[in-house]
Amino acid sequence: MNTKEIISKLIDENDICLFMKGTPDSPQCGFSMAVSNVLKHLNVNFKGINVLEDENLRQGIKDFSDWPTIPQLYVKKEFIGGCDIVKEMFAKGELKKLLAEKKLI
Repeated sequence: MNTKEIISKLIDENDICLFMKGTPDSPQCGFSMAVSNVLKHLNVNFKGINVLEDENLRQGIKDFSDWPTIPQLYVKKEFIGGCDIVKEMFAKGELKKLLAEKKLI
């Protein structure tokens, strides 16, 4: 499979998919840690994908979403955004509402 197919498969197979630097238990950057902590706070199951393990994946997710930064959050195959967007949605209660609408919490 090529990188785009791998990314599509990960997004298809996981209701909440976070492409991040590091892992949920050991984030390797503050932005990835922030988004991971938001999801943990909301007590939802999510798949953390460590882009540092594969340079093709690291660049591939940026090309896939046409978004220049990591982390990137997908919910039910929909691209939500990066750290600033996720934190803003969380602060306004929009992220919890979205997850509830998608029956994930």
